[in-house]
Amino acid sequence: MLKFLSKVVIEYNALDPRKAACVELLAQCNARKAKESNPACVVELHRLPDAAAPPRVVVTYVNGVEEAIDAGATPAQEIRQQILDRGRLLETEQMFREAGEAWPVVIPAEEIHQSFPGTKPKKAEEKPQAQ
Repeated sequence: MLKFLSKVVIEYNALDPRKAACVELLAQCNARKAKESNPACVVELHRLPDAAAPPRVVVTYVNGVEEAIDAGATPAQEIRQQILDRGRLLETEQMFREAGEAWPVVIPAEEIHQSFPGTKPKKAEEKPQAQ
Protein backbone atom coordinates (compact mmCIF):
# COMPACT_ATOMS: atom_id res chain seq x y z
CA MET A 1 0.00 0.00 0.00
CA LEU A 2 2.79 2.47 0.90
CA LYS A 3 4.57 2.01 -2.44
CA PHE A 4 2.05 4.37 -4.06
CA LEU A 5 2.35 7.03 -1.34
CA SER A 6 4.88 9.69 -0.43
CA LYS A 7 3.18 10.78 2.80
CA VAL A 8 0.44 9.61 5.17
CA VAL A 9 -0.95 11.85 7.91
CA ILE A 10 -3.29 10.22 10.42
CA GLU A 11 -5.28 12.59 12.65
CA TYR A 12 -7.54 11.58 15.53
CA ASN A 13 -8.41 12.32 19.14
CA ALA A 14 -7.35 9.56 21.52
CA LEU A 15 -10.70 9.69 23.35
CA ASP A 16 -12.81 9.55 20.19
CA PRO A 17 -14.58 6.19 19.77
CA ARG A 18 -14.47 6.67 15.95
CA LYS A 19 -10.68 6.33 15.90
CA ALA A 20 -10.63 2.57 15.15
CA ALA A 21 -9.91 2.94 11.42
CA CYS A 22 -7.09 5.40 12.13
CA VAL A 23 -5.43 3.12 14.66
CA GLU A 24 -5.72 0.12 12.32
CA LEU A 25 -4.33 2.05 9.36
CA LEU A 26 -1.47 3.37 11.51
CA ALA A 27 -0.61 -0.21 12.49
CA GLN A 28 -0.66 -1.28 8.83
CA CYS A 29 1.56 1.65 7.81
CA ASN A 30 4.08 0.93 10.58
CA ALA A 31 4.30 -2.79 9.78
CA ARG A 32 7.78 -3.93 8.75
CA LYS A 33 6.61 -5.24 5.37
CA ALA A 34 4.87 -1.94 4.53
CA LYS A 35 7.91 0.12 5.54
CA GLU A 36 10.16 -2.07 3.38
CA SER A 37 7.89 -1.55 0.35
CA ASN A 38 8.57 2.22 0.44
CA PRO A 39 11.08 3.45 3.04
CA ALA A 40 10.78 7.02 1.69
CA CYS A 41 7.09 7.27 2.64
CA VAL A 42 6.60 9.54 5.65
CA VAL A 43 3.97 8.42 8.18
CA GLU A 44 2.84 11.10 10.62
CA LEU A 45 0.44 10.93 13.55
CA HIS A 46 -1.34 14.08 14.70
CA ARG A 47 -3.31 13.91 17.94
CA LEU A 48 -6.32 16.22 17.72
CA PRO A 49 -7.11 18.19 20.91
CA ASP A 50 -10.74 18.68 19.87
CA ALA A 51 -12.92 15.59 20.37
CA ALA A 52 -15.55 17.02 18.00
CA ALA A 53 -13.16 16.99 15.04
CA PRO A 54 -13.65 13.81 12.99
CA PRO A 55 -10.71 11.43 12.60
CA ARG A 56 -9.19 11.60 9.13
CA VAL A 57 -6.40 10.24 7.01
CA VAL A 58 -4.62 12.50 4.51
CA VAL A 59 -2.60 10.61 1.90
CA THR A 60 -0.24 12.12 -0.65
CA TYR A 61 0.40 9.94 -3.69
CA VAL A 62 3.77 9.77 -5.41
CA ASN A 63 2.47 12.07 -8.19
CA GLY A 64 1.70 14.80 -5.61
CA VAL A 65 -2.08 14.38 -5.47
CA GLU A 66 -3.38 14.76 -1.91
CA GLU A 67 -6.57 13.09 -0.70
CA ALA A 68 -8.32 13.50 2.66
CA ILE A 69 -10.44 10.55 3.82
CA ASP A 70 -12.98 10.70 6.66
CA ALA A 71 -11.81 7.82 8.83
CA GLY A 72 -14.73 8.15 11.22
CA ALA A 73 -17.15 6.94 8.56
CA THR A 74 -14.85 4.68 6.53
CA PRO A 75 -13.43 1.33 7.70
CA ALA A 76 -9.65 0.84 7.53
CA GLN A 77 -9.96 -1.93 4.94
CA GLU A 78 -11.96 0.36 2.66
CA ILE A 79 -9.38 3.16 3.05
CA ARG A 80 -6.62 0.68 2.20
CA GLN A 81 -8.55 -0.52 -0.85
CA GLN A 82 -9.10 3.06 -2.05
CA ILE A 83 -5.35 3.69 -1.81
CA LEU A 84 -4.53 0.47 -3.69
CA ASP A 85 -7.09 1.21 -6.42
CA ARG A 86 -5.80 4.75 -6.95
CA GLY A 87 -2.21 3.45 -6.89
CA ARG A 88 -2.93 0.85 -9.58
CA LEU A 89 -4.50 3.57 -11.71
CA LEU A 90 -1.35 5.70 -11.28
CA GLU A 91 0.81 2.71 -12.24
CA THR A 92 -1.26 2.11 -15.38
CA GLU A 93 -1.12 5.79 -16.31
CA GLN A 94 2.66 5.80 -15.88
CA MET A 95 3.06 2.69 -18.08
CA PHE A 96 1.03 4.31 -20.86
CA ARG A 97 2.99 7.56 -20.66
CA GLU A 98 6.34 5.71 -20.71
CA ALA A 99 5.19 3.81 -23.79
CA GLY A 100 4.33 7.11 -25.50
CA GLU A 101 0.60 6.40 -25.53
CA ALA A 102 -2.09 8.98 -24.82
CA TRP A 103 -3.72 9.01 -21.39
CA PRO A 104 -6.54 8.59 -20.64
CA VAL A 105 -7.19 5.92 -23.21
CA VAL A 106 -10.13 6.86 -25.44
CA ILE A 107 -12.08 3.91 -26.81
CA PRO A 108 -14.13 4.78 -29.91
CA ALA A 109 -17.89 4.44 -29.40
CA GLU A 110 -18.21 1.89 -32.23
CA GLU A 111 -15.71 -0.40 -30.47
CA ILE A 112 -17.53 -0.18 -27.15
CA HIS A 113 -20.70 -1.60 -28.69
CA GLN A 114 -18.99 -4.44 -30.58
CA SER A 115 -19.75 -7.94 -29.41
CA PHE A 116 -17.01 -9.93 -27.77
CA PRO A 117 -16.77 -13.66 -28.53
CA GLY A 118 -15.23 -14.41 -25.15
CA THR A 119 -13.23 -17.47 -24.25
CA LYS A 120 -14.45 -20.93 -23.53
CA PRO A 121 -12.94 -22.51 -20.40
CA LYS A 122 -11.51 -26.00 -20.76
CA LYS A 123 -13.49 -28.73 -19.13
CA ALA A 124 -11.92 -30.60 -16.25
CA GLU A 125 -11.71 -33.86 -18.22
CA GLU A 126 -9.74 -32.13 -21.03
CA LYS A 127 -7.03 -30.92 -18.67
CA PRO A 128 -4.06 -33.24 -18.11
CA GLN A 129 -3.94 -34.70 -14.62
CA ALA A 130 -0.84 -34.05 -12.51
CA GLN A 131 0.52 -37.24 -11.01
